Amino acid sequence: MGGGRTRRMPRAERERQMLDAAVEIIARHGYTAASMDEIAELAGVSKPLVYLYLNSKDDLFTACIRREAAALTEAVRAAVRPALPADRQLWDGVQAFFTYTAEHPDGWTVLHLQARTHGPRFAAEADALRAEMIAFVTRLIAAAAQESPHSRDLPAREIEGLAVALVGAAESLADRTNTTPAAQAAATLMDFAWSGLGNLMSGNRWAPPGTASPAAVRQ
Repeated sequence: MGGGRTRRMPRAERERQMLDAAVEIIARHGYTAASMDEIAELAGVSKPLVYLYLNSKDDLFTACIRREAAALTEAVRAAVRPALPADRQLWDGVQAFFTYTAEHPDGWTVLHLQARTHGPRFAAEADALRAEMIAFVTRLIAAAAQESPHSRDLPAREIEGLAVALVGAAESLADRTNTTPAAQAAATLMDFAWSGLGNLMSGNRWAPPGTASPAAVRQ
């Protein structure tokens, strides 16, 4: 008699293989040029099985974006300890962000480049990640402002604007982690962001030369 029956791979593990393959192929060739045949071959499955599990190429791409966004968000959250001062929380989160994107370049390409350039459906998925990151940074800046007597009354719209600027800078720097080490990128961003925020928390607001009041610039 023949040997025992071959163990069937759990669905979650098989789907992970498919998503791993899809992220690699899409990052390498771009979403439009990515071939379902090549994805199936790299995953070690048949193309009909990919469609059976993930319905369509669009649904496969959406699943890739969501998985990569969730993994990046979890990496940042896991690094941040709420009991620490706001600047240390931000540093830990920024360092985790750059470390993750450097270690997962294909995932970052899918999130930051491919998702944003192939239609509103996919861009909305990437925007959800950005919104979560902005909310996280907004909370840290707001907490720091509450600790400072000089910036306690900082308007909510200004705090959010600072967070948007910081997240945008982080995304741009992450595109350079193939030439800039993650730790250096994190330090550069903190030099840029927290030095300015430190002045703001101390009540030293910037104003153009000859302007009577910094507040006049923000009317």
